[in-house]
Amino acid sequence: MSFWDNKKILVTGGAGFLGSFIVEKLMERGVPRQNIIIPRSGEADLRKWENCRRVVEGVDIAIHLAGKVGGIGFNRGNPGILFYDNAIMGIQMMEAARQNGVEKFVCLGTVCAYPKFTPVPFKEDNLWNGYPEETNAPYGLAKKMLLVQAQAYRQQYGFNAIYLLPVNLYGPRDNFDPKSSHVIPALIKKMVDGKDKGIDEVVIWGTGNASREFLYVEDCAEGILLAAERYNKSEPVNLGVCKEIKLKDLVELIAELSGFKGRIIWDTTKPDGQPRRCLDTSRAKKEFGFTAKTDFREGLKKAIEWYGKNRDVNAYRD
Repeated sequence: MSFWDNKKILVTGGAGFLGSFIVEKLMERGVPRQNIIIPRSGEADLRKWENCRRVVEGVDIAIHLAGKVGGIGFNRGNPGILFYDNAIMGIQMMEAARQNGVEKFVCLGTVCAYPKFTPVPFKEDNLWNGYPEETNAPYGLAKKMLLVQAQAYRQQYGFNAIYLLPVNLYGPRDNFDPKSSHVIPALIKKMVDGKDKGIDEVVIWGTGNASREFLYVEDCAEGILLAAERYNKSEPVNLGVCKEIKLKDLVELIAELSGFKGRIIWDTTKPDGQPRRCLDTSRAKKEFGFTAKTDFREGLKKAIEWYGKNRDVNAYRD
């Protein structure tokens, strides 16, 4: 029998970027669509306790993806919202799941929870060795409290909650809204729109010297489902590729793939964010056999192609 047979699965954020791929992969595993619950924010505000109680009724497995997220600019402008919304949603969802006898709770953390100067590659054991990068701290700490909750609930109640730490995601269906997008969709939008409109220069925040690691969204979805199927321990687990790229090189690569020929101007008055990000992914491979498969260049091509065809579509935002 499959792990998913006869199970009712809740996917908060299931209509969003990552969630839509989780839902597709669940259906590929044989889960009937009617057994997957996807609460929409307009109908079930998970900041309200009664909605959390309602959406977990009769659920066997809960995958909590829903959150308020954004890039550096969004984080700088909304630290209170990012802290409160992410903390209250996660805390209430886990407690509601525990009270309602949910068999397993899969909680998504964030790479932003790591200390600002974590040794590279980031190991899960380094998670508490310092304060997060300042622009990410309210979001990162709110998410990190869910690890504390998961471990406390396992210790006191025997509740099977697991905690995963994905690195920055990218791919088709991403959020390309310049007010809240992360670095790759923001760059794709600038370059593709700039090429189409004949703009001769784009301005990029920071110095370009910071590095980032990126995980293709479908690979992340597969890692989450493998963890749901095979992992039942209290320790957090990184999901990534264990490769980093400097932002200068990333910008040049996206310009090449999108066909943008204009000048790149770096606004060094704006922050770089965390100096480096690169995850040690050995625990995920050891514990549940996850290894990312998508070539970065090919993944970027798919994201650029999707944006070019769907730039006016907002179907995957929730």
